[in-house]
Amino acid sequence: MVLQTDLETAVEAADDVPPASDVYEAAADISVTDVFDDEFVAAHTPFDTFDELVAASPADATSADELDTVPDGAWDEFVAERTDFEDEEAMVFAARDHWVAKRLGV
Repeated sequence: MVLQTDLETAVEAADDVPPASDVYEAAADISVTDVFDDEFVAAHTPFDTFDELVAASPADATSADELDTVPDGAWDEFVAERTDFEDEEAMVFAARDHWVAKRLGV
């Protein structure tokens, strides 16, 4: 996975980076499971999918569709305990960079 600082370096070093319009349509919705894909989740958690990660959280949520039912403080603590990240924000930014890197092919 490419982290933000690595992503910037990778893009600068790449021979052919496509324009943003070729990899993402501004009006398109991006699902949470596209950003937190199986590759990302398996690399940074003991789970295989984001749905499994959410279902294991300290809430009644059973899938990514129910993530908003997990209380913020409980989710941050769960993320810190069960992932490679210190909190939700760090995990979100890493997942974003992973998603962007995959779209850019870097």
